[in-house]
Amino acid sequence: MAEKQGSLQIGEVAQRTGVTQRTLRFYEEKGLLRPPSRMGGGFRLYTEEDVKRVNHIRRLQDLLGISLADIKEMVDADEVLRELRSQYRPESAIAEKRNQLQKATAVTEAQFAIVKQKTEQMREMETQLTERLRLFTRWKQELDELETKAAPTRG
Repeated sequence: MAEKQGSLQIGEVAQRTGVTQRTLRFYEEKGLLRPPSRMGGGFRLYTEEDVKRVNHIRRLQDLLGISLADIKEMVDADEVLRELRSQYRPESAIAEKRNQLQKATAVTEAQFAIVKQKTEQMREMETQLTERLRLFTRWKQELDELETKAAPTRG
């Protein structure tokens, strides 16, 4: 049975997504989450879409190690793409379809730029760590050679 719109309280969303209630309020403050609807007593009410969005934010943070500003851009772009998909009509004029395609391309290019920048940074870090490991391997070989030379010969 699907959850009705705005039926999850902050504690349940926090538990389901593995973040704190404070983090959810922070996401809301920074525009990563839309302000939820409220119950009579002022309690926040979240939707299943909010849960999906929080999980998406966490996945991006874990996977890409990117800032909340970049994450906001990524998830906002996903929403724009979903909206464009829902507005698409096969019978629309070519000009309208072209306009939607241009918008979809622009948001996807922005997402790609963020991921590409992070990928380049990760490759740079990988190169640095590879060089460090090579240096350590060389030092170990030098120590092994010194140890071999210093070992008493038996005969």
